[in-house]
Amino acid sequence: MSDYSLNDIRSRMQKSIGTLKEEFAGLRTGRASSSMLDPVMVDAYGSQMPINQVATVSAPEARLITVQVWDKSMTAAVDKAIRESGLGLNPASEGTLIRVPLPELNEERRREITKVAHQYAEQARVAVRHIRRDGMDILKKLEKDGDMSQDEMHSQSDQVQKATDDAVAQIDEMLATKEKEIMQV
Repeated sequence: MSDYSLNDIRSRMQKSIGTLKEEFAGLRTGRASSSMLDPVMVDAYGSQMPINQVATVSAPEARLITVQVWDKSMTAAVDKAIRESGLGLNPASEGTLIRVPLPELNEERRREITKVAHQYAEQARVAVRHIRRDGMDILKKLEKDGDMSQDEMHSQSDQVQKATDDAVAQIDEMLATKEKEIMQV
């Protein structure tokens, strides 16, 4: 039972790291990428939907992203979602096609994007810590119920802590890499 929960805890931590990877993919580094708009959520049909479920996103040029909206009535909502995404983009609509030119990244904008990267990394660290807490709670309950000895509980909690430390180190490493990528001129 306890071994299963450790594997479960590790896989949940890896999912948090995977989410961070996706969020980092959406941060600008100077070159247009269709994945930049992946974190953008559009208010569509009464619910929040990822932009790629209401439009086709492509990057035909190094400094331009195009968004081909499938439903003409959604064009304004997609435009608004891109503007309010915090990515510092200013889209221009032409019918169902939205052109999103990427401005040159200046020093100030690079620092802003770095701050966003730090926020994403902190959210991932918090998620990992919550998973650790859940795992520790399970172990304490197993010990309390007599399903696990105190020594085994300590051994398992050390493994949960090691998994947490590994996940946080991975997050820090990803952040350092992304920060270097963003600040590179």
